[in-house]
Order: sequence, then structure tokens, then C-alpha cells
Amino acid sequence: MTYDPIRGAENLIRGDLAGIEPYEPIVPLETLSERSGVPVEKLIKLDGNENPYGCSPRVRRALADYSFYHIYPDPLHSELQEPLEGYVGVGQKHIVVGSGSDELIDLVLRVFLEPGDKVINCVPTFGMYPFSTAVCGGKTVTVPRDDAYEVDVAAVKSAIDERTKVIFIASPNNPTGNATLPNVILELVDTGVVVVVDEAYYEFSGRTFAPLVPAYPNLIVLRSFSKWAGLGGLRAGYGILPFNIAELVRRIKMPYNVNIAAMIAVRESLADIDYLRDRVKAIIAERERLSAMLKEQGVLLPLPSEANFILCRVARGDAREIKQGLDKKGIFIRYFDTPLLRNMLRISVGKPEHTDALVEALAKLEGG
Repeated sequence: MTYDPIRGAENLIRGDLAGIEPYEPIVPLETLSERSGVPVEKLIKLDGNENPYGCSPRVRRALADYSFYHIYPDPLHSELQEPLEGYVGVGQKHIVVGSGSDELIDLVLRVFLEPGDKVINCVPTFGMYPFSTAVCGGKTVTVPRDDAYEVDVAAVKSAIDERTKVIFIASPNNPTGNATLPNVILELVDTGVVVVVDEAYYEFSGRTFAPLVPAYPNLIVLRSFSKWAGLGGLRAGYGILPFNIAELVRRIKMPYNVNIAAMIAVRESLADIDYLRDRVKAIIAERERLSAMLKEQGVLLPLPSEANFILCRVARGDAREIKQGLDKKGIFIRYFDTPLLRNMLRISVGKPEHTDALVEALAKLEGG
């Protein structure tokens, strides 16, 4: 390529980056407050699948008491390996810690993708899969789920060719909330393609494929501390990978990829499991209560969920208008303007008072 002094470095940029669609992140609290005119402390944020109870009190105390933030963190995350092994039930050699599971998605794709290699994405699902695929120079092959949002195994297998390297399956799936059955995952593993099961919401479903990883050379499981442990703002996740792949991911990751605050938070979270499991139980109970109240009201029709959110079909009204009306009241839920999620809304499970406020607001919107 000849350097063009008029265009500068622009003509040296990777050509495939021009068409990348940016990932649509959750809007910060301060911005939501400004838009709605509602003070931050009065906002009801049900759009990010965050834990409304926050992190463990042990995390808050440990972060406040720590004295060495000026020192670089351990690049091997050594103090987390043993407690993670105990929590996951899989040997340390299979576990890699990352700055959220988002980083691990990127690292896994860096390991396997060469320019033009393919990644199968079963939509609707988490938007980071096609985004990271594009950033890593790959091509996303979109395979729609069926009418019940289950993985269409036959369609996935038909989409596989010699350039297919990775299949992403979120279980429970975001935004639909349904988990994927073991026979589906194992049938996909049998294709020989790398199957990445994203278990960001595992703690709310209790279903996991992590114990199977040591037995399958092409099965990877990713998990997060953002949801169940309330550490979304600190970015902490981990992967359970076949030993040789785990070694390679450690080799290519940034040296200090997890900051010391996140490492402290993970350590203290794993030391306070009973507290966090009680919070998870509270969220699950509130999920069922929210679903029952929405069914009774009839404005939104909730789908079954094994996560900390509920996807709803709009039975009366328009999804966009409902979201906009709730925005003005300082209640924020997620709206998706895509064909497979037409006129649907996703609601994160909050505290009981958040559920009550949401249902009351929906009634007022419908009543005009």
C-alpha cells in the first residue's frame, strides 16, 4: 500500500473496520438522570441486568482498607485460583481470569480466528459476539433461534463449513432468559467446532457445563461476577477452558488485565458465598413475583426466564412508547428494535419496591 500524505494514516487503517457496528452499551446513571429530570438516587434502573443489592459488604470493607493501589496487580491472579477452583469444581489449570467475560470473549476469538474465519451466532442473543468477531477480523454467520428461542441445532450444523471456528451459545440466553439443554451443547461439540457457552447468568439458573470442560477439547465456558456478585462496575469474569487453550489465553492476554480492586472484590465475594447466594435467592423470588404481577396486569406478557431479567411481549400498546413513557418517570427498561424482538421489552429484576413502582407506572401509562 502506498502512503498518501493527503489522507495521512487513514489509508493505513484496516479496511474491514469501517463497517463495524459499535456495541450499544447501557447508559450511565448520570445521563439517565439528566434525560429524565429525576435525581440519580430516585432512578429505578432495570435495563442492565445488574444486581440491585450491590456487592457483598466484605467487598466494600476490603476495598476501603486496601493500602497498595499504587502497586501493579499480580498478572497471574494467583490468589484467586484456589477459591475459584473450589467454587467451580474444576482444576486451576483450566481457569483464566479476565476483565469481565467480555475480555475473555475477545481473547478466545484472538486464539482461533484468522481473517475471514467464521463465528456462528444464534440470535437473538448477546451483542458482544458479533462485535468482537468483527474486531478480530472474523465473519459472523447469523443463525436465528426457533419460535421458542431455542437453538436450531440443524440450522447451526448446516451453517458450518471449513472456515467455521467458533459457535457462541449463551445459557441462559440474553435477552430471552432460556437455558440450553445438555444434549444440544453436546451435539454441537461433536461437530468439532469450538463451542463457547456463556454462563453469565449461571447462578440464577443453576445449570452449568463447566464440569464437562476437562473431557472435551473444544468446549469453553465463560462466567461473570457482574450479575450475581454485583461487580458490574469492577469488570471481573473468568473462563473454564481446556488446558492447552487456557495456557494460550494466558500467554496472549495483557499482563495486568484485571485491576487490583476487581481482584480484591472477587476474593471477598468468594469468601462471602452465603450472603451472595441469599441475594440470588431474593432476586429469583422477585423474578417470579414480577412475572406473576405482569401476567395479572396483562399489559406485558412475560416469557419464562432462568436469569435475572424477563423478556416480555407487549400485549397492549407499543413497546417503544411504553419505554419512553417509563423513561419520563425515571424507570428504565430495555427496548430492542430488531425483527426477532419486535414489540418486546426486557426488564431486569429489581427489589420488591422496584417491581411495585413499575407495575403502577404501567397502569398509569395505559390509563393515560
